[in-house]
Amino acid sequence: MKVGVLGGTFDPVHLGHLKIAETALKQLELGRVLFLPAGQPWLKTERDITPAAHRKAMVEIAIADHKKFELSTIELERKGATYTVDTLEFIHRTIDDATEIYFLLGWDSLIQFPQWKQPDRIVELCRIVAFTRSRMEPPDLLELEKKVPGITRSTTILDIPPIDISSSDIRDRISRGLPVKNMVPGSVEEYIKAHRLYTPG
Repeated sequence: MKVGVLGGTFDPVHLGHLKIAETALKQLELGRVLFLPAGQPWLKTERDITPAAHRKAMVEIAIADHKKFELSTIELERKGATYTVDTLEFIHRTIDDATEIYFLLGWDSLIQFPQWKQPDRIVELCRIVAFTRSRMEPPDLLELEKKVPGITRSTTILDIPPIDISSSDIRDRISRGLPVKNMVPGSVEEYIKAHRLYTPG
């Protein structure tokens, strides 16, 4: 079986995340896609992140109707900063040897990949699947190869139009009282309103 892994803060989860997972599921013929909300991403320590319980609940709501989408709370249950290499090592210990892991990430994250903890080990643990980000040039894989040998061989570019939706934009719009229809699933929008997430005060 081939398993996709889509990590992120999901603050909040949005339609772009679902589109990426759906596209990967079809194009790569994955058996399932795991959504992994992050605990405390080490690259995002500069801002407050919505409590894990809310982010977890929003992902659960968003993927409820997708039979091949699953929530994983691995990183939420881990204390301190979360690192992808540790998560992938854990997943490997819990699956059979015949299962292949496809780690989904955006071009912006791929550019930062050499800064990650043990990037060379990550390349060994999974196949990297990079998807386009709006208004961003594709990463130079040859330059990345110089810093992380083997990354070009282990990377697949997902054929998907750039998705012009971001969690930061959604948070900003909500804080200013602007609509976010067609940016997040309706059920997630209702949850955000019910719990007054991202609103001033």
